[in-house]
Amino acid sequence: MASVLARLPASPLMVVNGGRQPVFGTIQKLAVPTIKERQDRLGVIAKATGESSDSSIVKSVLNVWDKSEDRVALVALGFAGVVGFWASINLVTSIEKIPVVPGVLELIGLLFSSWFTYRYLLFKPDRQELSQAISKSISDILGQ
Repeated sequence: MASVLARLPASPLMVVNGGRQPVFGTIQKLAVPTIKERQDRLGVIAKATGESSDSSIVKSVLNVWDKSEDRVALVALGFAGVVGFWASINLVTSIEKIPVVPGVLELIGLLFSSWFTYRYLLFKPDRQELSQAISKSISDILGQ
């Protein structure tokens, strides 16, 4: 069980340029809080309970990990995913440096987003079809 205690002081006087110019008006010295102001500080206590709030994705991953016979392959697959993510970030960064390509890719993204909205999100039967396709894909991936 964890416990955190925070004491938040009254709002300080904001000063810029190393204390030479106050932000609000021409106040020349900093205000020192009185004993009463110090006692009026807000105390916040946060305590963790014994219950865990794992999401369903975490539970699914743990379930797959526990059922797996070849954990080395799962670790290798995870490592390959991280390396692939890193490589894709570097690829996108290098493509952004080419003068015309980012504008063309942005146009393609806008067109695809418009088509996707029209095809799957605009009408109720299409939204239900998309929901069923996503649910089927998730169950196929998780093996349920």
